[in-house]
Amino acid sequence: MIVLQKKPNEDFVILNLTDPQLGTPEWEEGHLNRKILEYTVAQLVEKVKPDLITITGDLAWAGQEHAYKMFGDLMETFQTPWAFVWGNHDAQNGVEFLHEIAQRYLKLPHCLFEEGDSALGNGNYVLAIQENGKPVEAFVMMDTHSQEDYTDAEGNTRKVWSKLTKAQLAWCEEQVEILKANGYKDGTLMIHIPIYGYQQATDAAYKQEVSRKDLTMEASLGADCWNAGYEDSIGVQHEGIACYPEDEGALAMLKKGGLIKRIFAGHDHVNNWMIRYEGIDMVYSLKTGAGCYWEPWMNGGTVLKINEKGIYSVTHEFIDVSHLLK
Repeated sequence: MIVLQKKPNEDFVILNLTDPQLGTPEWEEGHLNRKILEYTVAQLVEKVKPDLITITGDLAWAGQEHAYKMFGDLMETFQTPWAFVWGNHDAQNGVEFLHEIAQRYLKLPHCLFEEGDSALGNGNYVLAIQENGKPVEAFVMMDTHSQEDYTDAEGNTRKVWSKLTKAQLAWCEEQVEILKANGYKDGTLMIHIPIYGYQQATDAAYKQEVSRKDLTMEASLGADCWNAGYEDSIGVQHEGIACYPEDEGALAMLKKGGLIKRIFAGHDHVNNWMIRYEGIDMVYSLKTGAGCYWEPWMNGGTVLKINEKGIYSVTHEFIDVSHLLK
């Protein structure tokens, strides 16, 4: 477990980035996507003044070592602790590549990360926030891998987005019990590929007549697009939920454990909704930069504010980069 200390009578602020995902060619001096990413993160850090920066996956593209070096160098310029989980594009070259990059990052002064048990993947670990040694908030950071084979009811096999394995769910359940035994009452799961519960949440929350691809952020702030019981939801869904195609058991495990109150995922670049489903806040972190694909208005990061009782505020911080696109 990695432990960070919160100052008394002050919020502990976390800035979450997701899917920066620049390839080596995009890190060339003067490349527009590099300018957008560097400007976006610098503006976020200046506005938010985070105590910790987290990244929910797809730091770059697997195999492009220079891109990972450049991203690590960018994070270090802010002289702020940073931690991450891997995304599917990070994992595409296999576990050896992840191990090599992880070992390089662990040599950087401000990088917080643990590879964890290699049988579970790479990067299953726990981050904890304390105040004067007392437990405040716990983050369970988990590797959602990349893709795997899936055979449907008709016997057809295809590649699908990966899930948390049964062994990982058992590990998470164990960590939750350890945290509760040590006095933690509030916890958060950080992953890249959303769990199947995200599909269930969006199906339950949005009114059937709402055109999700046309929904604006402003329109989502009202109750008109949400079903009864979900009126406090916000955000848009401009693409499908790219998760494993059936229930992997994660939501049931989290509900049983009772500690995890919210989940942050990346992966789907043009979704940014926040929906409370089955008692758990499911959040799409706001896409950071233009890497791979994006919608320029949906650019920035997600801010978590923590007091002595845990997380009390989650908001998206949008960064306007229209001046860079002219």
